[in-house]
Amino acid sequence: MPNTGANAYPSRYRWLGLLGSLALAAGALTSGALPAAATGPTLRASGGAGTVLVFAGLTVLTAAWLLLGRSADAPPADAPPANALSAEALPANAPPANALSAGAPSGNGLPAAGRSAARTRWLTATLAWWAAPLLLLPPLFSRDAYSYLAQGAMLAGGFDVYADGPAALGGPIAQQIPQVWQHTPAPYGPAFLLLARAAAPLADHPYAGVLLLRLSAVLAVAALAALLPALARALGTDPAAALRLGALNPLVLLHLVAGAHNDAVPLALMLAGLLAATRRRPLPAAALITLAALTKAPAALALPAAWWLATAVPPPDGPPRPTAALRRGPHPAAAGTRWAGTPTRAFRAGPGRAAAPRPGAAPARGHRLRCAAAVLAVAAGTTAAVTAVAGTGYGWVSALTTPATASSWSPSSGLGRLAAALAGIAPEGPVAGARLLGAVVAVVAVVLLAVRVARRGSGPVAALALAFGAVVALGPAFRPWYALWCAVPAALAARTAGARRSVELACAALAFAVMPDGFEPDSAELVLAAGGLVLGAATVMLTEHQLTFQERQPAC
Repeated sequence: MPNTGANAYPSRYRWLGLLGSLALAAGALTSGALPAAATGPTLRASGGAGTVLVFAGLTVLTAAWLLLGRSADAPPADAPPANALSAEALPANAPPANALSAGAPSGNGLPAAGRSAARTRWLTATLAWWAAPLLLLPPLFSRDAYSYLAQGAMLAGGFDVYADGPAALGGPIAQQIPQVWQHTPAPYGPAFLLLARAAAPLADHPYAGVLLLRLSAVLAVAALAALLPALARALGTDPAAALRLGALNPLVLLHLVAGAHNDAVPLALMLAGLLAATRRRPLPAAALITLAALTKAPAALALPAAWWLATAVPPPDGPPRPTAALRRGPHPAAAGTRWAGTPTRAFRAGPGRAAAPRPGAAPARGHRLRCAAAVLAVAAGTTAAVTAVAGTGYGWVSALTTPATASSWSPSSGLGRLAAALAGIAPEGPVAGARLLGAVVAVVAVVLLAVRVARRGSGPVAALALAFGAVVALGPAFRPWYALWCAVPAALAARTAGARRSVELACAALAFAVMPDGFEPDSAELVLAAGGLVLGAATVMLTEHQLTFQERQPAC
């Protein structure tokens, strides 16, 4: 029978996403965050047809990603559950039957592990296809990459990056930075500044410097693509679904690859730390997550989650499991077991590794506390060592509020401005009060999530995703790429199609939140963006109509 299911020919969606990425790249050449030599002192891109192309490509790319997700979660309409797709019906380069869904039976005879590996390889190749057109572009959707380059050059030149802004540096790179950031200090930790300093020799050549910074972001995205499936397997979730939701995400492509944002490196370091934690190595996990926090501070939230993962064991009355199984097999989270205290001999298996208890041994709270002390000692030592190497001091702690300016938008800031408008008063006081209230609510949410994990003994990665969501949503400033701090751990914790779809829809909506040059749009640019949305939507509808028509034809 002909296949009319949503997951027929998933490779078509790969081609559709590539088309969107190519259109996005073509439009960015005239409407992206171009160097000042091409824009003049206003730094505003010319827009025009480039803006239309960017939003058309963005629509096609996002739709391809959503359709790929639908093909993963919906079985074919006309095929029995035991045989989602016959091997003969697939193109040569398509993934196995029921292309991306977790544990779907297949008629190709591959074992479950083989099907999972094939799906993961196919999605990784798709990520490379969609990212390739974005590699050599000027920055898209933000000019932050130029600020990174300026901060690296300032560190190399002996400036105090936590007291001075790029205006103190001057030169071609300072000309690339909007006026609002000219006199603001760097809000990033010393680990990132060491990375940015490597690009300092290219400060007089902003485009080349941005390409070097993008290289580090692309390598970090490649690490994400490798770490997400490995961590998903350790936690008992679908590796392909985690890869699709966490790495093959429009926000990753738009802001980590095209935008070259520095969130890519700490996200990869954080996942590496969590993976080390699932393998009972709390000390390397602490070092990796501390490095992530010294790049971008929110990563510090993952430190207690890693400690909990590293010291998690099945309850004493659970079925006995050998030490090797605990170290190499699915983590206790996969079985939904309650996580009790620390293993009996916390470091029996060697430095940095928390060994599993002997079957039937009662976990000792003292060992868990000693492991926590060791984790904190490693975090403190890593912080001191990196800060000493960078020579920056600890001024970054006081500079963490830099991203929040008087005009920054966030739900809490918007609430303060609304209250000021209703009261007919100046917005400064209400905005400051609303931001303080948002910070308090975020702290309370994080504490409640921690208490919930401690009481129920499970779900630290899901709690971590929700904690990041609270911090991002209730913070004083919000940027679309901040949502990746919630989406990446959520990709590992989401076990149902409904949960994944919620994350997908939020990310898809945020993909359209900023203009290609990173500035607020005027009315003409909004019209151009709307035209691009219509063009992209028409392209997707025509493609889907043609695909449905072809699928309804009898096979020859």
